Amino acid sequence: MVKVGIVGGTGYTGAELLRLIAGHPDAEVAMITSRAEDGVAVDELFPSLRGVCDLRFSVPDVTALSSCDVVFFATPHNVAMKLVPELLAAGTRVIDLSADFRIRDAALWSKWYNEEHLCPELLDEAVYGLPETNAEAIKSARLIACPGCYPTAVELGFLPLLEQKLVDSQRLIASAASGVSGAGRQAKVDNLFAEMDGSFKAYGVSGHRHLPEIEQELSIAANEAVNLTFTPHLLPQVRGIHATLFSEQLDPNVGLDELQFLFEKRYADAPFVDVMPLGSLPQTRTVRGGNTCRIALHRPQNRNTVVVLSVIDNLVKGASGQAIQCMNLMFGLPETAGLGSISLLP
Repeated sequence: MVKVGIVGGTGYTGAELLRLIAGHPDAEVAMITSRAEDGVAVDELFPSLRGVCDLRFSVPDVTALSSCDVVFFATPHNVAMKLVPELLAAGTRVIDLSADFRIRDAALWSKWYNEEHLCPELLDEAVYGLPETNAEAIKSARLIACPGCYPTAVELGFLPLLEQKLVDSQRLIASAASGVSGAGRQAKVDNLFAEMDGSFKAYGVSGHRHLPEIEQELSIAANEAVNLTFTPHLLPQVRGIHATLFSEQLDPNVGLDELQFLFEKRYADAPFVDVMPLGSLPQTRTVRGGNTCRIALHRPQNRNTVVVLSVIDNLVKGASGQAIQCMNLMFGLPETAGLGSISLLP
């Protein structure tokens, strides 16, 4: 049984980790931390976990956390990098759901997060936790940088096209929309029901923190620097990301059927990527609560633009579910362990 610690258990991703691990056959949560809720019972804060989790929140303590086999950080950025070096030194493996280790260039990270990185020496060691590309490296990793929610949806949609050099890597466009839970559990005026209900808006148009992460990973896939225009939007719903991805085909003679075959072959061994039949229109409600990314291909008017539709649950495949998928690989467990729940519908 894998002994799990969770740092930052009061947010939505922390709650999802608790929910998913509660149904995991080979892992159990040994401790969960929160400075603000120290001493409070977990099921008092999250009644949905009554009868499932009898732990209490405690203040983060490196010595206590070091007794765990793996520690998840479900925290805002700049928290994990303060504790990770000590945990690794103690032999504990770490899966960080924040942005602290996703960007390999410390100067670039500082540019986007407006502070100095505290352990840049670990950036090269951290393995980017997208199992569909890095499964082998994840298995032996000490430190996993779990991808962001938007990056997961965007990268899975673009990867096959860029790996095979079928589209112009300098003219990539991603228009993506996320449910409000992607902004976290803290109180913000923009997230109030009266502000978001019946409304739809873009944000971060001039630059979003997920952009350098996405470009970094797509550049690796393309084996050259890519240029992505990324515009995120806020959806008036709780969960889900819908990404519409546009790219220009380099060889118009490659048919849509061939592209479909390419995607099906690329993800044939990926248990959580569903390449839907041509012409499908994936919906966020079909992935709610599950760890699946559903993808569909289109080429409008049979012109030169390839449109990929990609949907995920931002809290599961976009965060906690993917983190558990990485844990499974790290500890030699079935990749799907604890992640078999069917999405909720309606």
